Formats: sequence, structure tokens, C-alpha cells
Amino acid sequence: MTNIKISDHFSYSRLLRFVYPTIVMMIVTSIYSIVDGFFVSNVAGKNAFAAVNLVMPVLMIIGSFGFMIGTGGSALVSKTLGQGKKKDADRYFSMLIITVCIAGITVSSVAFIFMRKVSLLLGATDAMLEECVIYGRTICVGSVAFMLQNCFQSFLVTAEKPKLGLAVTVASGLTNMVLDFVLVYLFDMGVFGAALATVISQTVGAVIPLVYFTHNKNSLLRLYRVKPEKRPLARACSNGFSEMLTNISISFISMLYNARLLEIAQEDGIVAYGVIMYVNLIFLGFFFGYAVGTAPIVGYNYGARNTGELKNMFRKSVFLTAITAIAMTAAGIALSKPLSIVFVGYDRQLMSMTARGMTLYSLSFLLCGFNIFASSFFTALSNGLISAIISVLRMFVFQLAAVLILPELIGIDGIWLSVFCAEALTFIFTAIIFAANRKKYGYA
Repeated sequence: MTNIKISDHFSYSRLLRFVYPTIVMMIVTSIYSIVDGFFVSNVAGKNAFAAVNLVMPVLMIIGSFGFMIGTGGSALVSKTLGQGKKKDADRYFSMLIITVCIAGITVSSVAFIFMRKVSLLLGATDAMLEECVIYGRTICVGSVAFMLQNCFQSFLVTAEKPKLGLAVTVASGLTNMVLDFVLVYLFDMGVFGAALATVISQTVGAVIPLVYFTHNKNSLLRLYRVKPEKRPLARACSNGFSEMLTNISISFISMLYNARLLEIAQEDGIVAYGVIMYVNLIFLGFFFGYAVGTAPIVGYNYGARNTGELKNMFRKSVFLTAITAIAMTAAGIALSKPLSIVFVGYDRQLMSMTARGMTLYSLSFLLCGFNIFASSFFTALSNGLISAIISVLRMFVFQLAAVLILPELIGIDGIWLSVFCAEALTFIFTAIIFAANRKKYGYA
């Protein structure tokens, strides 16, 4: 099969062949995260599962810097490659990876020290506190690897090696799954075993790309020692700020959801929400994978001023997103009960609550793909401001309003429908933004 380059013209077939490794990579990443939840819930119990989900938003905030550098940096690097500046692209890439390492060590060290206080602030009960601290501190040890893994997922696509990215993710995922079985099920190590399995798997996902970019002389991008530069770092951070903001917003909103669910349904509410979020990761994996996979193509053609290919990418992306959105929504509704049984089938009342919540939550899949693509699309066009506004509205402003208002009107169903309401409002804004900027960038 001919190697596909980001400078190519993309038919539907070529586009899907280029992005499918990234999509599968995202879905596999979601699946091995879900394996943690499956073993913790069914072996360690629902209180342990609730503890993991209570502290998880904080851990995602810690890792969000890696998302920012990965998405913003790949947009900068792909644009630089499109301008024919190979040496500059290598220099920017190397500097960004070094920055991630330094920031990761700093942030994770602070989080490790204050994990107990953070857990208490999140509302951890006596039954959950110790497991929150154990899980959180163990994950902090591997935070640098987590950030690097997120970064390399984007840069491997930019380096025209999405299949290598997929292979790395599969290797990391299989490591996590096997170790979950061994440490949690066989050795009964509880949340510590689940966290340790995750840390080791993330290390695998970080080390393999690190070796590739350092030693492979034929790589489109090369990693070597460089001095820090303020301007390209600032450009990468501003480009990717929306993605970091998205992850931070998701985390803060998750904290709010947990707090509201504690009020309405106690620990069972957090468990149900945790199951829905795990399953949600799989369904969103396509949309995020497609966005990450197409961003370097958009960035390259923007840098090369190839508006014809920008139009081609925009049209095809909207069509593929629409088809997938319908399929995802139908699948989410149909699988809500079977998936709930897998995670919490040991508790009939909890299973019923989870299935109901998943059915209502699945309505959000109709619109979220368009909003995810829009944010990534404008990041690739080096317009971090628009991308950030879309992310803030989608993941914070509209969800904050919905989760505060809807439960007061219709009870716990209001929590499950909050995401759909937020996606619908963001979709309206996104459509306006696409229309307003079509001539400026020439994509429609």
C-alpha cells in the first residue's frame, strides 16, 4: 500500500486509511482505561470504583498540559513543514517535548504532596478517602509518561506515522489489560494495582515513540537537544490552549457532576456517572481520533496556502461526522443496558440508574462530533482563540448552566441531559463561526 502523505489530495478512501489508525488508537486508549474501571468495580467494589472516579478529574487536569503541547505543537510543526522549513520543525518539536518533561515533573510533584487535601476538597467520604489518595499518588508518579504519550500521539500523525502510533497504543493498552488482571484480580491489590498497571502501560506508550524519534534517521521529525525559545513555545501553547482548556473544563465539570450526584444519589450516583464516562470515552474515541488525525493535514495545507484541499477536507469531514453521529447515538441507546450490566450488574438498582442515564446521555453523540471537529479545525488553522471559545462554551459555560438548572427542574434526569443541552447550544455557535470564517480561510 502506498505511503500516504499529509501533502496528498484526499479522497474518502485515502482519508479514512490515513485517520483510521488514530481513531483506533483513541478507542483502544479508552478501552484500556475502561478495563481499570471494570476490574476495580467488580473486584474491589463500588466504593473503590467511586474513589477512582472522584479523584480522576484532578489527574486529567495534571495531564492536560500534554494535550495542549501535542495538539498546539503539532499544528505549529505541520504548518512549518508545509512552509518547507524542516530544520525549524525539528527544533520546535524537540523543544516542546523537553518542555513537557519539565512541566510534568513539576506539576505531578505538587499534586502528589497535596493529594489527600485535594481528595477531601472533592468530597471524599471516610469509605473513599484512603483509596483516593493511594490511586491519585500512584498515578502522579507516571504523569510525565502520560503527558508524553498524549504528545506523541499527535506528533506521530504529523510525522506521517499514524500506524506506529496505533501500534504503540495497542502495546500500551495490552500491557494495562494484562497487568489489571494480574495485579487487581489475581493479586487483589485493589486501586493501587489498577493505578500501577496504568503507570507501567503509560511508560510503554511514552518510551517507544521517544526511542523512535531519537534514533530513526528516516523519521520526518527528529528529536535532539535544543535550547528553549519563547516565541514558538508561546505559539504552540496558544494554539493548543483550547485542548488543554477542554480537558480542564471536563475535569471541573466532572467534579461538579460528582458533587450534584452525591447530593441526589450518594456514592451510587458517582458510580453510575463513572460507568457512563468510561463508555462515553469509547464513543467519543472516533470523533477525537478523527480530529487528531486530520489536524496535521489541515495545518499543512493552511501553511501551503492550498485552499482547494482545505475545502475538500472540510466537506468530507462534515459528511463523515454526520454519518458517524447517527450511528453512535443509535448504538449508545441500544447498548445502555448491556453495558450497565457488565459494570454494575451485581446491584440491580444501580444498574437501572446507570442504564437510564446512559440512554439519555447518548443523545449528545448527535452533535458533539461537529463541535470536537470545529475546535480541532481552528487549532490547525492556528486560530487558538476561536478553538478556545468553542471548547469553553461546550465543556464549561453551557454544561455549568445546564447541570445547575436542569436537576432542579427534572431531578437526576437533568444531570444526564445536561451534556446534550450543552452540545446543542455549542452546535449553534459552531455553525455561525464556520459560516463567518469561510472566506477568511477559504475552506468553504
